[in-house]
Amino acid sequence: MPKPRNKQIALSETPFYHLTYRCVRRSFLCGEIDGCNFEHRRGWIVDRLRLLTAMFAIDVAAYAIMTNHYHVLVRVNIEKAAAWTVADIFKQWSLVFQVTDLMKQYLAGNVVTDEEIKAAERLAKMYRERLTSISWFMRCLNEHIARAANAEDKCSGRFWEGRFKSQAILDEAALINTMVYIDLNPIRAKIAETPESSAYTSIAERIAKRNLASDVKC
Repeated sequence: MPKPRNKQIALSETPFYHLTYRCVRRSFLCGEIDGCNFEHRRGWIVDRLRLLTAMFAIDVAAYAIMTNHYHVLVRVNIEKAAAWTVADIFKQWSLVFQVTDLMKQYLAGNVVTDEEIKAAERLAKMYRERLTSISWFMRCLNEHIARAANAEDKCSGRFWEGRFKSQAILDEAALINTMVYIDLNPIRAKIAETPESSAYTSIAERIAKRNLASDVKC
């Protein structure tokens, strides 16, 4: 029986988690199927990850977007979230979601009564918790991709499997091994020959940035 999500994710033990999610329609996530090419959907996931790391207090340490599933290694940054003010929280939340009238008034400096201030602080407390929640992070990632893919496929129904897999990374050795596993995943799956040719992966992105920096120095 699967463990409840709150039993799998314990930030008091580790901030690092290896997350995996698989498409319920298997190979229809990306790639070329029956003459239709879905490769661009891998880019959807990378773009969405960039937006969500700007919003959440969650960093992406490594990722590999495969043809029917993806791997993401994340770090939850509790200290970063704790340093955010109420206004910061509202601004972060507004990167993806619509803000309430109270939030708009607070950001405009029009919240002055004790009752309004306390209401804003209660709202900010809830959003602060969500902005450090892996479940909320994955929800914002996967629901967006599922809606876009279903619209493109002109269908409805489940796009992803029911639950994403979460593996806590408990020490430095496990962290290194997980990063290597994610970085080399496309090579093991024979969809790339080298790390730098592994499209839609963090290692290819890191190599490209390193090469660009070297060219600039030259």
